[in-house]
Amino acid sequence: MGEGVRIRARLRRPAPAAVLLTAVAATALTGCSGFLVPAGEGDRSPTSSATAPGVHADTLPPPAAPAPPAGVPAQGPDPSPTATGECPASGAVVTMGEVQAVMMSRAVVLTLTNCGTKPYRVVGYPSVQALGEDGERLPVKVNPAGSMFGRDQGPKEVFLDPGLTVRSMLAWVSTKEGGELVMADALELAAAPDAGARVHPLEGHDIRYMDELNVTAWRAELPE
Repeated sequence: MGEGVRIRARLRRPAPAAVLLTAVAATALTGCSGFLVPAGEGDRSPTSSATAPGVHADTLPPPAAPAPPAGVPAQGPDPSPTATGECPASGAVVTMGEVQAVMMSRAVVLTLTNCGTKPYRVVGYPSVQALGEDGERLPVKVNPAGSMFGRDQGPKEVFLDPGLTVRSMLAWVSTKEGGELVMADALELAAAPDAGARVHPLEGHDIRYMDELNVTAWRAELPE
């Protein structure tokens, strides 16, 4: 696959994504360039999310809780790391940034952070799955590809020191074959299919309505 890249703690973190154009009003949900498709233009058949080479790392024990100050009673066991946002056993956690908009297209930046205590090997694409109201998986296709927000540069092996990050751009796209849009209540995101997922609600966003999704490979720098 080519040479890997080692990102050490002494290196400067990747610069955040450049500020994009002013967001178009979220209430404009009619078909427009590159985002929504008018209802009734063809049938959609269920398709599964794209599976790409993922992230592999040794299973890490959960970080030890600090000792409570004198006179403060010890707390009980911590809730599930996935549910509370703490570091999961895989040692990698994925977060979703603010919604960005250009010409009625939508995208968000996904950030993978090595929240463990050992270097973390990253290669491939994020695992993304649209979920319905009851948590059921929806037939929204996820393509390993770029968009108007940036081209996909393909997978590249990266080793992250603890605390460092890589990023990916997740974009909402439309297709000529798309019919009625699927409405999702959440996205299930993970560093890779086997790395432990977290659920991100989509309430309050027009990104609940989707045809297909494009996602770029994990990279130290965002695509251009």
